[in-house]
Amino acid sequence: MAGRLVAVLGAVVVGAGVLVCAERAAVAVPEANAVGVGPCVGDPVATHEPLVPKTIEVPIPYPVVTVLPPQLPEPAPKRVVMELPADPCTNPCPDLTDGPVPPPGLASRLGIPEVLLSLKPFHFAVPGPGAQPGSVQPRPARVDPPTEPAAQTPQRRAPRVGAVREVAKETGANSVNRTDKRWQVDGTDLGIMWESAPGEIATAFGDTVGRGFHPPGGMGTDWRSNVLAFSTDRDLSDGMTYDRMVTDDRCHAAEVLSSRKLDNVEVTTIPTSGFAIGDRQYLSYMAIRTWNSIPGTFFTNYGGIAYSDDHGQTWTKDPYARWDNIFGLANFQVSAMVPHGDHVYVFGTPNTRLGAVGLARVPKDQILNTTAYQYWRDGQWTPVGGFAAATPIVDAPAGELSVRFDAARNIWQMSYLETAKAAVVIRESDSPQGEWSESTPTVTARAYPELYGGFIHPWSSGSDLYLNISTWSDYNVYLMHATVE
Repeated sequence: MAGRLVAVLGAVVVGAGVLVCAERAAVAVPEANAVGVGPCVGDPVATHEPLVPKTIEVPIPYPVVTVLPPQLPEPAPKRVVMELPADPCTNPCPDLTDGPVPPPGLASRLGIPEVLLSLKPFHFAVPGPGAQPGSVQPRPARVDPPTEPAAQTPQRRAPRVGAVREVAKETGANSVNRTDKRWQVDGTDLGIMWESAPGEIATAFGDTVGRGFHPPGGMGTDWRSNVLAFSTDRDLSDGMTYDRMVTDDRCHAAEVLSSRKLDNVEVTTIPTSGFAIGDRQYLSYMAIRTWNSIPGTFFTNYGGIAYSDDHGQTWTKDPYARWDNIFGLANFQVSAMVPHGDHVYVFGTPNTRLGAVGLARVPKDQILNTTAYQYWRDGQWTPVGGFAAATPIVDAPAGELSVRFDAARNIWQMSYLETAKAAVVIRESDSPQGEWSESTPTVTARAYPELYGGFIHPWSSGSDLYLNISTWSDYNVYLMHATVE
């Protein structure tokens, strides 16, 4: 739901990605009825939205004074187990998803964008009563981890990227997953992936809308801050098929991490990475205070960790596993967490897409205890100075990190949006702390204006690198393939 900035020249950072003000470069689009277009012969080809949108929604903020109630433990959310039809072309809920198409308005008939004025409350919070005694779990016992040396490894050469192609549209109308028909996911973004169980990939999405969706951005009704899908599809050459989503009703993807939805208090909660250890799933997330800040930025309240012990059906936001955003400058607001060996490594940036990358690690049995974290600082792992003192391992600007350890090649691989290059780039290293290689572009904003994301599929292997990207003008998720030579 980030703000939109239109630039006149060059490449600029916008509220949800990078915009290069040039004509959209030619992009390979699948032929009609080709593999990867959709599950049904009659599905039309998924096309990209033009940079000049059909609808422009202009928010008009107005101030509202809000007395905040205490944040008490949430009641158990409703969950419904949904069986999809055996035939992927069958719409399981036409009564919910096949409403009448509104007639074209005057602006559409004239071939000009329709402008919608939308009143949006901007909240100023007054503290309310505190939580009742006993309603908050006790804080973990403090631990004092040691300081240990951790030299950087020699820098690898920059990865060489060959052909890059769009594999498939993953979400929305005319996608390989028909998420609009199956789960009322008409518009969404991000697509953060992790191996949730042997042979299964979980995919977390950001702000999601249903009926009435119209790009650019996530405009429409039935807003959910995030949704979650699962897949066992190992053949990614024609797209990634989702087996199911977490649902709370017929054909309705559930919001898995709640938010207050009060702009300038807590407008939404966005997943930033996921991983599994044993039977527990973890999600790092950022609690967004407002998208409506300086153009190209957003402000968080904190970066946090949530966990699930029922395979992603319900989640608990741990009240102490948080990194507060002090003066809007704190690191580890947007985090990518990767288990490896005895530790979980945390790669973090400040809010916005303009900060440098810091690094921390924590023993696997202490993930929710922030006092157990060691931060990489000047060649050593140390708790001294905390998350504010971590030495950057990758210089700014970096946004929307995705990091993995490639066990087949025994290297670390990082993907992120580098606004200075107007591209999603990759780097490689022999150790988490680097030195990291120079960055190499994969998907560029010249081919995909208003690009953001770049989340690595965990089953990428050898020279085959699969990434999920989003664009603000489409506001849906696309699976990309890049050849890393």
